[in-house]
Amino acid sequence: MRRKTDSNNPADWLLIVESDMELLRQGVAHEWSFAMCRSKLAEVLEKIIKAELIRLGWPLEKTHDLVRLHDCLVEWKSDLEPGAAPVCLELAQAYFTDRYPGFDLEDPDWPKLRGQLQRVEELLATVKARLGT
Repeated sequence: MRRKTDSNNPADWLLIVESDMELLRQGVAHEWSFAMCRSKLAEVLEKIIKAELIRLGWPLEKTHDLVRLHDCLVEWKSDLEPGAAPVCLELAQAYFTDRYPGFDLEDPDWPKLRGQLQRVEELLATVKARLGT
């Protein structure tokens, strides 16, 4: 059965996140494709933050910029901000540097990525609890 999603429904953002998280959990656990995992984690973080902001009444802004989204968490006084700040800054460039040529590639740092995944999992759990999903 087809289901129409709504970009103004925070639960629909998390629906997509859950699908991506399954892939990420497996990829990180088996250390498959570091660049793909890191850029996908940045994308997942973007969606979690957007879900939180939409929940607070934020009008959707089409951006992939994690620094901008972090600033929105501050502007909208989300208590998610302190937990999101470090991982936002760490992953801010990954979405682009790991997906497009023209950037210096880093050596894979799987322990660091596992820690980032854990922090994103915690943010996801918090937002899911707020939405009752």
